Amino acid sequence: MEIQYEKLILTTLLAAKRAGEAILDVYGSDFAVEQKDDKSPLTLADKKSHEIIMAVLEQTKTVDDRTVPVLSEEGRGITFDERKEWDYFWLVDPLDGTKEFVKRNGEFTVNIALIRKHSPVLGIVYIPVKDVFYFAAENFGTYKLENSESLFDNLSINELLDKSQRLLLANNNKSSFTVIGSRSHTSEEFTEFVKLLNKKYGEVEFITSGSSLKLCLVAEGIADVYPRFGPTMEWDTAAGQAIVEHAEGKVMDIHTREPLRYNKENLLNPFFIVSREGVCLD
Repeated sequence: MEIQYEKLILTTLLAAKRAGEAILDVYGSDFAVEQKDDKSPLTLADKKSHEIIMAVLEQTKTVDDRTVPVLSEEGRGITFDERKEWDYFWLVDPLDGTKEFVKRNGEFTVNIALIRKHSPVLGIVYIPVKDVFYFAAENFGTYKLENSESLFDNLSINELLDKSQRLLLANNNKSSFTVIGSRSHTSEEFTEFVKLLNKKYGEVEFITSGSSLKLCLVAEGIADVYPRFGPTMEWDTAAGQAIVEHAEGKVMDIHTREPLRYNKENLLNPFFIVSREGVCLD
């Protein structure tokens, strides 16, 4: 079973765009906040985004006309016994950074990833407030699109690339060393890690951001390292990992130094480090 990734990029961009429009409708209203089972916030925006993306992805077919299953944060009740047989599946966070959404700081994203054999091979991250896309696929590269008003149903892949900026960390000539951290989560481990970076690279610059945008900022070369010493779930990182890896960066388990893997029995990620190629972390 094979999938033509390029044909799926436009489909997922348009799905994320429509989901983002629904999110912004709620964002501009006096919305209510509920609590999920894990006590994190849930809004009408999460639900609307989930429904829109699911309606598109559930129609996606492989070359042998089989439907690609979807695992979403807002529809995560699929058992491991069922999903362990999947070769390909969509992994979706319809609103990543709900805390940032509730705070109204704009740093929330729509994340859509395609997983093949435990690895992300396609990723879309959309920032609705800024109307910015990051997108990537295997053997395709990583790109940034800053004006998604140019997206339309019959857009060709070549037209899309003409409107987009290729991101490749090997082309980055940044002089200072920058570490990025979470706007909503911090830890003692993170503080100690930054101290180690100070010893290796001199005084490092520190910036913060919310949601999967942190991974995208490493892929773009704005940050050199994003260490995460706190809980995340697979749908939080999969799309961003595709974007980093296909820009020739790394997203590594902090202990094994191997890439993060997906569709585990426990969907909780280990602690990890995101970095551009060539950064010394030892």
